[in-house]
Formats: sequence, structure tokens, C-alpha cells
Amino acid sequence: MAWDNQTFTSDFILLGIFNHSPTHIFLFSLVLVIFIVAFMGNTAMILLIYLDPQLHTPMYFLLSQLSLMDLMLITTAVPKMAFNYLSGSKSISVAGCATQIFFYTSLLGCECFLLAVMAYDCSIAICHPLRYPNLMSPKICGLKTVSSWILGSTDGVIDALATFSFSYCGSQEIAQFFCDFPSLLIISCNDTSTFEEVLFYCCIIMIIFPVAVIIASYARVILAVVHMVSSEGRRKAFATCSSHLMVVGIYYGAALFMYMRPTSDRSPTQDKMVSVFYTILTPMLNPLIYSLHNKEVARAFMKVLGKGKSGQ
Repeated sequence: MAWDNQTFTSDFILLGIFNHSPTHIFLFSLVLVIFIVAFMGNTAMILLIYLDPQLHTPMYFLLSQLSLMDLMLITTAVPKMAFNYLSGSKSISVAGCATQIFFYTSLLGCECFLLAVMAYDCSIAICHPLRYPNLMSPKICGLKTVSSWILGSTDGVIDALATFSFSYCGSQEIAQFFCDFPSLLIISCNDTSTFEEVLFYCCIIMIIFPVAVIIASYARVILAVVHMVSSEGRRKAFATCSSHLMVVGIYYGAALFMYMRPTSDRSPTQDKMVSVFYTILTPMLNPLIYSLHNKEVARAFMKVLGKGKSGQ
């Protein structure tokens, strides 16, 4: 590693997004509330799907994996941000920074591929219901999920190692509330243009390819829904598609804006606002959009509540 002008014991400074003005105190409190809602919602979703045998299907298994990824995503950045704000400290160690970059980038990559798998699952369920047990068997579903984790983690390892192969001299202030490698590239002493070019092509694979799969899957779904005789079935299918596409739009739109721009075009304020969307808001919205409006999940939730009351 080419750390010419700093030692391995040096800390980075996270500038954060809040100061101690009344408005920012309110916003910080709001972020904590969103974090708690996201943490509880995703934890509840994982437990419900695990405890209810009727939810042991490929679709709900994929939902549980999405909730797990969201749960890990918010705990990667928000607790450290809250600790720094409340303690008045803004530092983060090199090891802590590398850990955040690895988990953050890995989880974003995992979700990219998992959302594509979920879209494929939906298209098979609607377009080929008779072949669904074979095309999305537990074994195939498990392999696709494991592949999403492996591909995302591989991207995280590569990005973390590449980021810390550069030198960081002078100011070590990161204009973010967590360690994100695009923000570190800005303060690097080295020429990072080659890495940015490689990163651009990696983003094409990590983002554009899954988006293409999602678009193709839902194009097939829309064509199938248009030819449905049942108006109720058509309404349910469109409701499912619109919910998924809304989350996909928020997630991929923010990711494309964040990672496919050169560092020279970056604005710290824009980066912070966009990061909030897919770091804090999206993990809160996912269980609401995907699951809490689902009748099967609502039934499982009421069933667990009923058991809890009867056990008292």
C-alpha cells in the first residue's frame, strides 16, 4: 500500500451531515427514528418468514434476504454516525474505514443482483406458473441467492483493496457521514483516473446488467398481465410490479448517480443527500413496500401476535 505521507495509525475525519443547530438536531432525531423503524421492520420480516412455514417459499425467502441485507446496510453506517455526533468525535480508524467500505460496497452489490433475482422470480410466477416449481426450486433459488452474496462481496473486497492502495496526504477529511470510496478518491494524492475508468465498467456489470434483467422480466410480466382475463389478478400483478419498480427506481437511480460520475463532477452536498436515500430511507421503505402490505405477511404477523397473547 502506497501510504507515503501517513501511517497506518492515522485516522480519517468524517465531516458528517449534521451540526448542533436546532434544525439539525431535529433532523438527527428523525434519522434515528427512521433507523429504529428500519431496524425493527427488517428484523420482524426475517423472523416472520423464518417462523411461519407457509412463508417458506422462494419469493419470501428472497424477501428475507433483502431484509437481511438492509439490516446490515443500516448498521454499517448509522450507529457510527450517531456515536460521532453524540460524542463530538469525528474520527474513524483506517481499519474501521476499510470495514465500512467493504460491507457498504458488498451489500449494495448484493442488493443489485438480488433485486434482479426477485424480478426474475416474479416473472416466472406470473408468466410460467406451471413451470415455477422447477425453474425456482429451493436449490435453484438458494444458488441464485448465494451467487448474489458472492458477487457483491467480491466487489466489496476489490473496491476496499483498490481504495487503500492509494496515498492520502494533507487533509484527511471525508465529506460524508461514513467511509465511501468515491469520497476517499477525492482526497487521494494519486491519479485515480484509471481506477475510476475500471470502476465505471464494473458499475456497468453491477448495475446496468441487473437493471436489464429487471426491465426484461417486468416487460414480460406486463405483457402477461395485459392478456389476463381476471381483473383482480391483473390488479394484484400491477400492484406488485409497481411496488418493486418504485424501490428499484430509488435504489438504482441513487447508485447510478453516486458511482458512475467522475470525481471532478462530485458535490459533497449532493453525495450526502443521495447517500441518505439508499443508506437510511430505502431500508425503511423496503419492508413496507414489499411485505407489510402483503396479506400473507399480515396474516403471519397476526398469527404470531395471537400466539403471544394466548401465551400470557
